Amino acid sequence: MTLISDKRYARTLDTLVDRLLTLGDGTREVEAWLFDDLDDRRRAEGLLAAAGIRARLRSAYKPLVHFFLEELEGELQDVVAVSVGYPVVAEAIQDRFLLECYPLAGLFPGLRFSFAGRRQEVPIYQVTLTGASGQQRLHQVFAPNGQHLDQVDETHFSPTGWLKRIGQDGSLLENGPLVTDYQQLFTDTIAIIDAQPWRQSQPFFDELNIAVTLPGGELPLSYGLETISRHEALHEDLYFSLLELFQRRAGRPLGDRGLQPGQIVPEVRSGDGPPRVIIATRSLSAEDIAGPHQDLETATAPLAPEQITAELAKVGGKAFSAASRAGRLILATYRQGTDFPVMISGGQHANETSGVVGALRAAKILASRPQAHFTVAPLENPDGYALHRRLIRDNPSHMHHAARYTALGDDLGHRRGDLHEAAIRSQARQLSGAQLHLNLHGYPSHEWTRPLSGYLPRGFAMWTLPKGFFLILRHHLAWQERGERFLDQLTRRLAELPGLVDFNARQLEISGRHGGGAAWRLLHGFPCLLEPGDEGPVPLELISEYPDETCYDHHFVAAHDAQTATVLAAYEIFQQLMADENG
Repeated sequence: MTLISDKRYARTLDTLVDRLLTLGDGTREVEAWLFDDLDDRRRAEGLLAAAGIRARLRSAYKPLVHFFLEELEGELQDVVAVSVGYPVVAEAIQDRFLLECYPLAGLFPGLRFSFAGRRQEVPIYQVTLTGASGQQRLHQVFAPNGQHLDQVDETHFSPTGWLKRIGQDGSLLENGPLVTDYQQLFTDTIAIIDAQPWRQSQPFFDELNIAVTLPGGELPLSYGLETISRHEALHEDLYFSLLELFQRRAGRPLGDRGLQPGQIVPEVRSGDGPPRVIIATRSLSAEDIAGPHQDLETATAPLAPEQITAELAKVGGKAFSAASRAGRLILATYRQGTDFPVMISGGQHANETSGVVGALRAAKILASRPQAHFTVAPLENPDGYALHRRLIRDNPSHMHHAARYTALGDDLGHRRGDLHEAAIRSQARQLSGAQLHLNLHGYPSHEWTRPLSGYLPRGFAMWTLPKGFFLILRHHLAWQERGERFLDQLTRRLAELPGLVDFNARQLEISGRHGGGAAWRLLHGFPCLLEPGDEGPVPLELISEYPDETCYDHHFVAAHDAQTATVLAAYEIFQQLMADENG
């Protein structure tokens, strides 16, 4: 390990209390917005109250949701309807502040929520509570934000700390932004890494590790798998901000998935004491974390690597493999039969783990059919998968997008040539001649944010809220009609699975009410995208997107049940389509 930086930060909550207690300027009342947990904010309020200062310390992250949870508890008992006028400001996209209301409509299912945008210069939510008698109560909720440039000179309007002080005579003593420890450590970390003399050729490092310790914890919510976590949000913002930083340094466009900087790994943990950030480079390791054997059909968590290897061996066929950057094997097998061949893969994005189980389950069923003709590579990105297993030991409920890509730092699906992991798909196509690729993926099962970079995850805004089991079909232009028929029949089949359409409908309803957008087609209860183009190596590629990141227990079983059913239904529909066309 090579240490780059080890920096501690004074906790803003503590320094603010100390400052207010020693000012001696007649402060009577204080309002502040901070990136701290409720318990810690209440503790600080108590210290100030003992000194005669009335204080209300609020959350700068998702302030409206915190307002409902922290300040309206007794006031909602007789409420039947809630109207939210959310701010629309010139510096942010149209529905940014509507998205920040998520998941209010799911948290309070007994209330009728309505949302309407209001053009404003200062972001303030206007909340109207209507009781059963028709009586209305009004509230205003400030959402402190500030405009700033990021590490690639893009302008954002992001949540920020804020401080407002009132004097004994009612005069306004102070009212403006407050730079918090949370913001400062993020900005400093990006700047320190940007200032390093990284080598010119890619990859720039093996692993760039950013170990962050933050006080506080997480707030599980009563809707779906939603949790408010500043720790998870910091992981996401650090990871993607650094990816963008190295994209710029390499002269590539933002969002370029072919960049190979190396493995960027923020590890954000809860801990006592002041915030601390340790930045270091590390060598890659090919070690894997062992885990218990699970029954494949009822697995409640991601499989251990040794079980993936054992289950794949049961499929039989002709084994083939490739080597990852860290030296792990990508294992696959080819079962030759008389059917039209199909490729099956999982784990391209290694924090999307239900597809690994679904690929294995479906392959074992297909292997029992003598005519079945397919390849299966259940885990295409073992380096990322090993990192995911390492990260979930500390934070099992985080989506951990640092484990999404390979140890080279690129998206396997965007790699040119057959380097390392990419060789497995080339071999699968050469062995089978498949014209259909079933590519099993997932996406976050709860809200995905980047609070210090404009809130929405840049380049991934469509995936910021869960919206059910989503299907993407990429097809060559000459396969347009076949692709349409294939997707129509597939969604009809999947709609027969118990509970899946209802699951989709519920997530689509709540995400749609919070600005989730409808830029897709709804087929038989499934959101779908068709992407025509002749760039793909096979004429048809089906990408399944189950909201599986951070799923465990029965949620994880439901995820790989859907993935398994998708593979089997798609395989059978493809056979019939090709048989019909070939007489």
